[in-house]
Amino acid sequence: MIFVDTNYFLRFLLQDNEKHFIQANRLLAEGTQGKLKLFTSTVVFFEVHWVLRSYYEKNRTQIFETLREILDLEFIQIEDRSILQSALEMFSKKALSLEDCYNLAFAKDKKAVDFKTFDIKLYKVFKEKY
Repeated sequence: MIFVDTNYFLRFLLQDNEKHFIQANRLLAEGTQGKLKLFTSTVVFFEVHWVLRSYYEKNRTQIFETLREILDLEFIQIEDRSILQSALEMFSKKALSLEDCYNLAFAKDKKAVDFKTFDIKLYKVFKEKY
């Protein structure tokens, strides 16, 4: 198993460094062909989000589309993929941070009966059973 870090995803998706794009593309192509088993973490997903938002100043739609591309790479084992998919879907529809969406999706996945927060807006979304 080979761990894929944040910068590999960014170079592949943004294609802003030709040398790194070629290396990342080669790695992912070998993963697609089943020659390599690739995996990554939830933290990497959030790091990609942070870099897109803070460094590249991408808007919510651009961030959503880029993160969706990562989740669509089914040959890569992604920790908590289904929770991330739910969180990303919520992020595209609600005016909440991706982190809040993840926490709501995580709580839903774990069948939480309540969600303790001082954030009234967040709590209302939880009560909607989104």
